[in-house]
Amino acid sequence: MSDDLDETPDAPITPERTKTKLRARTVFISDVHLGMPDCKAAQASHFIRNTMCDKLVMNGDIIDAWHLKRLGGWNKSHTHFIRTVLKKMEKENTQIIYLRGNHDDILDRFIPIRLDNFLISDEHIHHTKDGDYLVVHGDGFDHVTTNHPWIAKLGGIGYNILLRVNRAYNWYRRIRGKESFSLSRWVKLKVKSAVSFVGKYEEQLQELAKAKGCVGIICGHIHSPANKKVGETHYLNSGDWVESLTAILEYDNGEFEVITYDQFCERTNREPKGYATVAEVDQSVKLGVENVTPAM
Repeated sequence: MSDDLDETPDAPITPERTKTKLRARTVFISDVHLGMPDCKAAQASHFIRNTMCDKLVMNGDIIDAWHLKRLGGWNKSHTHFIRTVLKKMEKENTQIIYLRGNHDDILDRFIPIRLDNFLISDEHIHHTKDGDYLVVHGDGFDHVTTNHPWIAKLGGIGYNILLRVNRAYNWYRRIRGKESFSLSRWVKLKVKSAVSFVGKYEEQLQELAKAKGCVGIICGHIHSPANKKVGETHYLNSGDWVESLTAILEYDNGEFEVITYDQFCERTNREPKGYATVAEVDQSVKLGVENVTPAM
């Protein structure tokens, strides 16, 4: 036989997945909490970089000044997030609207500010074909944050401790091949007072929207993504980039969707960005401002 017949056939080539970008008219994100060790800045940057939109609304608590004042924790991935947003404004001519939240309330002394395509304010009216939507962070309807800020900050410390415990627990679950588990979300679902708080929060915000002649409200603050009707008002909550990893998309046809980071990766054929290991995040806490980046 000839040498050609003796050759082993090459293994079939698996076609590489074609990466795409999402297209939306408007993107709403909130509660990134840059400066916190548990902030998923790499994933948030990945999402923003690969989503095309005319307007990006950052609805409060993008920077966590409370945590930075106490412990620090800023790293390269947090700086990269800021650069990603600014590059989007410069290269894609995206309008950027930054609304203050309770963790970045240092902005109160400066707002409103408008610089070309960049606006910093405390609220925004978003126009759609079906009517106007009021966009606010929502901390004004949290009576603890509004009336007892020291209790809110104490609660923030407790939340950080819970996240630290959750981080170690999820690391253990990952090495055993199990999915991540959110302790804080479990608490919200199981504790009656937490469930009652969320319900009252939603009702108060829909009343505010009605008072301003809006058909809907878009908020954040409570880290509970939602897309539903509360009374006659369309209530949307963009969630957070600490645990939920969610955002709101408004499409060109006027439809709204709450999308998760995993759904984004699946639709765009992109590999999810990795999470920092327990050791890396703990090192971040010890060093304050440092150069630890999430493991890829």
